[in-house]
Amino acid sequence: MMNAQKLARLIQNSYRIVALTGAGISTAAGIPDFRGPNGIYVTHQYDPEKTFDIDWFDTDPHYFFEFARDFLTTIDHIHPTQAHAFLAELEQQGLLRSVITQNIDGLHQKAGSRNVIEVHGSFQQGHCRKCRHSYSCDELKHKILAEGVPHCDRCDGVVKPDIVFYGEAVRGMEEAESEARHADLFLAIGTSLSVYPAATLPTFSGGPVVSINRGTMGELVRGMESIERDID
Repeated sequence: MMNAQKLARLIQNSYRIVALTGAGISTAAGIPDFRGPNGIYVTHQYDPEKTFDIDWFDTDPHYFFEFARDFLTTIDHIHPTQAHAFLAELEQQGLLRSVITQNIDGLHQKAGSRNVIEVHGSFQQGHCRKCRHSYSCDELKHKILAEGVPHCDRCDGVVKPDIVFYGEAVRGMEEAESEARHADLFLAIGTSLSVYPAATLPTFSGGPVVSINRGTMGELVRGMESIERDID
């Protein structure tokens, strides 16, 4: 495994970094992951088939919206982690080209990242399943919290957040693959690389691929700070 100081040097010498992030980048913020020891699939807090399957959603969306209300209530009180802030800073320095995330929590944008590709979608927008009328983040959130199952104001169809369910195609993969191909360094942060097709993205990288876990991130930030002091 590459030590943090060496990785910090590698980052400083790169100019087109691409990061792929998974649930592990947000667990320190207080958002439970899906497949970890305390993940919602393991604790059975929510049934994954009934909650995140598009056919089940169209049959009975109550299961998903129970999760959605809990999630939106939680995210209101959540702040980006050190890792989110680190990636936003790399972008501001002109080193990071883009963040490709499997997460639906919006914490990258909250931290200040601008070029974010959300391959599993998010709560930033929603659409009616019947007439396709769109709803903004604020409109969507209000409906989810106020109604048992949010219905469209125009046709009374069910309003679904633009989150990728099982049975739906992921979003932005063509753009994500292009970003990976042009990367001179690819960082996989907080992801087990077990969820496809996002897990294939490192194979497209035009540069080295480095996996960073939660423990390594703190060491990496300290290593970057040490290098910056040396430069100054």
